[in-house]
Amino acid sequence: MVVTILEAHVDSGQSSRLLTAYQGGITNLPPQMIETFLMQSTSDKTLWRIISVWKSREALDEMRNSGETPAGILMFRAAGAEPELSIFDVPAHAP
Repeated sequence: MVVTILEAHVDSGQSSRLLTAYQGGITNLPPQMIETFLMQSTSDKTLWRIISVWKSREALDEMRNSGETPAGILMFRAAGAEPELSIFDVPAHAP
């Protein structure tokens, strides 16, 4: 498994746009994705993350090589923010 984290600061007046974009985007997840979460920091209400779990690095690369802008990036852009991407391998997990 691989986890991606998109992170950005979203102005408080734009957070509803991010939530709306996320809710609309999760109705059709890529087949390579296992699950996804939209998270807001409890200490900094402008800090948001979209955390997504992918089947494998190859599955993530397949989606990223499609030539399309990833949906998560478009979600943040809909709220006027440009996210940073981090990718993590998952060497162990518990269900």
